Amino acid sequence: MLYHLLYPLHASYSVFNVFRYITFRTLVAALTALVVSFLLGPWFIRRLIARQIGQTIRPDGPQSHLSKAGTPTMGGTLILFSLILATLLLADLTNFYVWLVIGVTVAFAAIGFIDDYGKLRRGNAKGLSGRAKLLWQCAVAVGAAGVLYLKPDFSKELVFPFFKELHPNLGLWYVPFAAFVLVSTSNAVNLTDGLDGLAIGCTVIAAGALAVLTYVSGHATFASYLGLEHMPLAGELTIFCGAMVGASIGFLWYNAHPAEVFMGDVGSLALGGAIGTVAVIIKEELLLPFIGGVFVIEALSVILQVTSYKLRKKRIFKMAPIHHHFELMGWSESKIIVRFWIASLVFALFALTTLKLR
Repeated sequence: MLYHLLYPLHASYSVFNVFRYITFRTLVAALTALVVSFLLGPWFIRRLIARQIGQTIRPDGPQSHLSKAGTPTMGGTLILFSLILATLLLADLTNFYVWLVIGVTVAFAAIGFIDDYGKLRRGNAKGLSGRAKLLWQCAVAVGAAGVLYLKPDFSKELVFPFFKELHPNLGLWYVPFAAFVLVSTSNAVNLTDGLDGLAIGCTVIAAGALAVLTYVSGHATFASYLGLEHMPLAGELTIFCGAMVGASIGFLWYNAHPAEVFMGDVGSLALGGAIGTVAVIIKEELLLPFIGGVFVIEALSVILQVTSYKLRKKRIFKMAPIHHHFELMGWSESKIIVRFWIASLVFALFALTTLKLR
């Protein structure tokens, strides 16, 4: 909104010309989301406490987590408010991709909200059934993928990071593929959200990497030089990614160990859906496992654990997701979180180096 209100004034006042630059609006969006999240945090946490919206702890988890029972949850609504407000203020609201990402983010947040509300109402760690949650996630993901498929100027090709000439056109198969990416990413972030600050810290890093990728994809010169598909409209998503970084950092202030508030499924499912949607739009689906490397490892640990137990009646890890495995090995929570952040940063940096390696 500020973009549409202030940029037209540049004809009379040259200072407003800065609003034409995506880099400027991205920085302002990040700072706006950060300040909003940071300032509203104390009031928001007090409201959650007053309404007795506290976290329920799974009884089969690490015993050290029992002390976290009752910690305010559903803090993801604060992240989403800051993220969406900053995006609406600074982004070009005539851009189709901006509204698509916002729509998918809100839809996944709604699923997470219903799940969190069910847990609070029942007073245990069971909200939506796994089947119902997956069904609604698939519905949202297929809808988003279908919208992209029907967009005439949107490429249905699959881009391989290290092979310049390998761009197979998936045709109608692009819809289930893109839907799989969205659902997988959303659930991966959700599985990672098990320690104070772990998921939101990794989100900051992943969103930062996506901000770089969206910017170069939308910049004609950079896209041509780096061998990327030039997507002029996708550049506006840089502002959304910048706002995600700012909102996540602001929330991390209160979610850092020992956490004053948890994001809940309303936050983790939404952030995962947002990350997946941006990656799909800029054709970096196959780079996403590196952009969100820790998320992938967490999800794979659960898949391997379940598969091994069903086939061999044996567990690979002491507990899944894998961050619980390290807890049971005796690592402190803070050590696990920081080391996973470092791993996430290494993965993201590797993802960015592929831009030059193509």
